Amino acid sequence: MHIPWDAVQLVLAVADTGSLSRAAKRLQVTQPTVSRRLAELEAQLGEPLFVREVSGARLTAFGERFVEPARRMADASAEVERVAAGAERGPRGTVRISAPPGLAAQVLAPFAAGLHGQLPDVQLEVIATTRYVDLLRGEADLALRLAGTAVRERRRDLVVLASLQHAVAAYAAPAYAKRLPRGATAADIAWIAWPPSLAHLPPNPQLAARIPEFRPAFTSDDFLVQLRAAEAGVGAVILSALAPPRTLAKLALELGPLTATHQLVAARGALVVPRVAEVAQRLTAALAKL
Repeated sequence: MHIPWDAVQLVLAVADTGSLSRAAKRLQVTQPTVSRRLAELEAQLGEPLFVREVSGARLTAFGERFVEPARRMADASAEVERVAAGAERGPRGTVRISAPPGLAAQVLAPFAAGLHGQLPDVQLEVIATTRYVDLLRGEADLALRLAGTAVRERRRDLVVLASLQHAVAAYAAPAYAKRLPRGATAADIAWIAWPPSLAHLPPNPQLAARIPEFRPAFTSDDFLVQLRAAEAGVGAVILSALAPPRTLAKLALELGPLTATHQLVAARGALVVPRVAEVAQRLTAALAKL
C-alpha cells in the first residue's frame, strides 16, 4: 500500500496539534480539506487514526502505531534536506529561528538588522510562537527556548549553543504607573497575561505564586496584543529587561528574584549547513554580549 508523504505529514500535524483546525493552520489549508484528506486516508487504511472529540482529535491505538514510524520518516526527511543544504559553497538562503514572542521582538528583531549587513545573502525568518517547534523535523533551524522546557527530540541530537539569563520586570504605560498608590504591591496591579489555555507559560505561574487567587485583568494569546494593551493603559505586563519598549515605564515593584533563562538550541545535523552555522555563530556572540 502506497501512502503519499503529504498524507503522513497531515497525520503528524493533527497528532502534534491535537486538532484538525490547528493542523489546517499549520499546513496552510482549510479545516474541511484536512477532514476530507484524513477520512480518505482512514478509508484506505481500513482503520481510524483519530477519535474526534469536542476538545480536538485523539490518536487511536492504531494511530499511535502509525505515528511512531511516521515521526522517524519526518526526521529522516529533514536530515536529507540538511545534508543537501550542506553542499552549499557559502551561506545563502533562509534561516528559520523560533522564539517566544517577547524575545523574538526584543532580541531577534534587532539582531536581524545587523545580520543583513554581515550576511547579505541570508534571510532570517523568525517564528514568534508559544507552541513547540520540532527542530529535528526541520520546522526551524534554531530555537530560543526557556531552559527546562520539556522537548520531544532525542537530546543527543540537540546542541545547546548558548544560554541567556536575563532579569524580567513589570512595565506599564507612564500614565498607568502614575495612578498607582505609593508602595503598590503585585496584588494592586491589573496584570496583562496569557489566557487559561496558555496559563502554563511565564509569567502566569510566577504571578500566581506571588498573588493569592491571581486573576489577570486582561488576557490574550497574542504577545503584540498584550503589549498594545499595556501601552493603552490597561495594566502592567511582565517583560524581559533586556530591551523594553520605550513606550512603557518600569514599575518599582518588589517581585522578588524574577529571572528567566533561555537557551539557543539547534539540531546537530543543522549545523553542517553553512547559512545555519554562520547565523548560529553570530547569534551566540550577540547573546553573550547581552
